[in-house]
Amino acid sequence: MLAVAFLLVLFCISCAEKSDATRVIVYSPHGKELLGEYERLFETQYPGCDVQWLDMGSQDILDRLRSERANPQADVWFGAPNTMFSQAAKAGLLESFRPSWANSVPADAHGDADTWYGTYFTPEVIAFNSNAAQGDSVPRDWDDLLLPRWKGRVIIRDPVPSGGMRVIFGAILFLHLQQGDLEKGFDWLRRLDTNTKEYVANSTLLFQKMARGEADITLWNMPDMELQRNVYHYPFDYVFPSSGTPYLTEGIALVRGAKHAEWARRYYEFVTSTESLELAAQKYFRIPARTDIPLQRLPERIARARQQLRPMKLDWQVLERETPGWMRRWENEIKGSGK
Repeated sequence: MLAVAFLLVLFCISCAEKSDATRVIVYSPHGKELLGEYERLFETQYPGCDVQWLDMGSQDILDRLRSERANPQADVWFGAPNTMFSQAAKAGLLESFRPSWANSVPADAHGDADTWYGTYFTPEVIAFNSNAAQGDSVPRDWDDLLLPRWKGRVIIRDPVPSGGMRVIFGAILFLHLQQGDLEKGFDWLRRLDTNTKEYVANSTLLFQKMARGEADITLWNMPDMELQRNVYHYPFDYVFPSSGTPYLTEGIALVRGAKHAEWARRYYEFVTSTESLELAAQKYFRIPARTDIPLQRLPERIARARQQLRPMKLDWQVLERETPGWMRRWENEIKGSGK
């Protein structure tokens, strides 16, 4: 019996080692729908691999990679604004990797030394519950959010852990910085805080509360709002702000010191293949960063979005440098001050 038990233990250890060797761990803010589908498709193509993903805010991912530097737990970082990938690259957290399609993205859609590459272009929008805001009452530009009629009707995903929200707030401050008065930018955020009913911990709560009518207006990205409207049939709509919208590059990277580097490279190539990017465009409303995908292969709504939106002219190096300090000031001096 002891011999049998010993063999059983050895068998279990062997299975555990084999399982660990064929695993890829992904940190991503891209949501359970997209991540779950890519997991299923990748494991179908590679039956021996186990994809495990953690869905969390972009800033949370960056903070976690920093804390895990000595013992990396993730293999792939999939999704976040380009500014955060640049910060991670400078901190030595990313592994150089040149994907097979490296020549098919714009020059500014990848990091130095191939530390990261762009996957999607993501426009940030003003979104609203279409049952509550219609016609002329819909906010058309950023300043409309400050009107008295929206007091207590705005809900915002907590910007501190959210890469997208940090870009929106950073863009507002950058525009005022360009105009020579950064303090007016902080005053703008202070007035928005006055109209804000709640800052929620994650996007799931944001969507649920808006769908229930607990608040009517938010700032978020176009792909997620399309997903909630078309998949979950929430009464959501959005506008591209008339003065311009942040149009950020989402990225992907390998984590330096990853334990499952071979599978990480396969996963990286898989989710950025033309087939995967077309799937993300068709089902999840993602705008591919690769320039070698013909427009006719993409949904009409994406082509229409490209025509309607006006990208803000932003200096991403300034945003990368200044946003962390700006966000600390927002959290310490402005958040909740309008109550």
